[in-house]
Amino acid sequence: MSRITAEQLRSWRWYGRDELRSFGHRSRAKQAGFGHEDYMGKPIIGILNSWSEQNSCHMHLKLTADAVRRGILQAGGHPMEIPVLSVGEMLTKPTAMFHRNLLAMETEEVLRANPLDGAVLLGGCDKSTPGLLMGAFSVDLPVIYMPCGPMMKGNWRGQVLGSGSDVWKYWDEKRAGNLSWEEWCEIEDGIARGPGHCMTMGTASTLTALAETLGLCMPGASSIPAVDSAHLRTAAAAGRQMVENVWEQRKPSQIVDERSFHNAIAVDMALGGSTNAMVHLVAMAGRLGIKLPLEKFDEISRRVPLMANLRPAGEYLMEDFYVAGGLRALLTAMGDLLVREVPTITGRTLGENIEGCEVLNEAVIRSRDKALQPDGGTAVLRGNLCPNGAVIKHAAADPKLHRHRGPALVFDHYADLKARIDDPDLPVTADSVLVLRNAGPVGAPGMPEWGQLPIPRKLLMQGVRDMVRLSDCRMSGTSYGACVLHIAPESAVGGPLALVENGDIIELDVPGRRLHLEVSDEELAKRRARWQPAPTRYHRGYAKLFVEHVTQADEGADFDFLQHGPAVPEPEIY
Repeated sequence: MSRITAEQLRSWRWYGRDELRSFGHRSRAKQAGFGHEDYMGKPIIGILNSWSEQNSCHMHLKLTADAVRRGILQAGGHPMEIPVLSVGEMLTKPTAMFHRNLLAMETEEVLRANPLDGAVLLGGCDKSTPGLLMGAFSVDLPVIYMPCGPMMKGNWRGQVLGSGSDVWKYWDEKRAGNLSWEEWCEIEDGIARGPGHCMTMGTASTLTALAETLGLCMPGASSIPAVDSAHLRTAAAAGRQMVENVWEQRKPSQIVDERSFHNAIAVDMALGGSTNAMVHLVAMAGRLGIKLPLEKFDEISRRVPLMANLRPAGEYLMEDFYVAGGLRALLTAMGDLLVREVPTITGRTLGENIEGCEVLNEAVIRSRDKALQPDGGTAVLRGNLCPNGAVIKHAAADPKLHRHRGPALVFDHYADLKARIDDPDLPVTADSVLVLRNAGPVGAPGMPEWGQLPIPRKLLMQGVRDMVRLSDCRMSGTSYGACVLHIAPESAVGGPLALVENGDIIELDVPGRRLHLEVSDEELAKRRARWQPAPTRYHRGYAKLFVEHVTQADEGADFDFLQHGPAVPEPEIY
């Protein structure tokens, strides 16, 4: 597309006309201290900032926004910072995932309702990346995503700590009686030492890397630690690039296509990325009318080796990954596993953006012939217990459990799990299969990160550190273990998980991609005839909207009315 003129800017409809409404818009801009020379005939760039004091991962985004603003001004644009929902992973309840779609709706409407020609989106903590991008895809204005970056390594008594992953590990040791309260508090003091998202290859690191792979970030942006000065320099570069992209009208629909998403899946597998990436990629692709069936994830996983030696599937942390060359080095090492001709926000292809990059530490970023394992970190399962699919991050599970057969121990909801899991009389052995239901998109609601069911204390005392666990919810991308997740359809809407009873034999076969409940069809039909859904607890507000319109995990857990359809008309300027 040829370069647009000032009169073709979207913001010109607000400010450039000789009519009453434009007079009002210009006068209010002057009320804010801006003159004609600030905004007339210049691209107006929104800085959508998910900074919040409730979200420690984003606490430095005020400085990031200032750097973006500097870049916009340098390139001749007019920056306008706009706050959006932060959806911080740690404090937002019932789960940040519950509010991801709300952030997507807000992003779409903020971009559409205001005189913006494009926007730089600031996020990074788990659900902010998909939420911001889903909304941006739906409105289809030129955007650049600027990740907040990972935090520094944690430290405790000379041991390197990784957020999330070491929490689960040491919590088990505390529950087993191997760690004192004082030691636990020391770990608490040392595991999160500054701004930025989790520095393991959890959901945040995975999603920002995939946003860059999709071509929506400045090259290298997703790997830079939050406290590294390169973060602010890249933010300024994003501001400058954004002004050019408005003039060139580089929109998501012209950059991101099916090949881009297939690249993102491949990178997810090479990184040993979070299982949550599957839900979010399906949802993001759906906003552009692109179908990503779960089989595509499994197909790509079978041919892409696990190359990033990062926790929880490996040894190192994101700071090590950055020093080893970061995402661009990994993309280079992946070679022909990627389609390099896809476009990006820089105006160059993905291949051109990584030209000249190399791996600087092969212990952190493995070559294909020295990969941690020959396939990707995640597998998709099918069977009578998950007719619409389930997922397992088998790279982070005990290999002995990749094939397992054992009796079910069922927990009807999370409160039931919490109340009974440490009961010394719990009828459980290391061979048991723990089952949590009513924890999916509708049942919880919001599909929280409860899927790493705790090992019963009586088994921890016996030295057990992993066992097969099933649920219709998610788990943190920093988690590990033989946890089968995202079982669809979920139990709350009548999925087969709702019919499991204590003692039923369940078979997990990761190599065969199978999850099977050894109960006859006739018996399941009898149980289904007796099953009744729980009465809804939500009768108003966003929660009611959520449970009535959220889709299942295999469909991205988006709202049915937000998935791809006819474009919403541009607002009339009356």
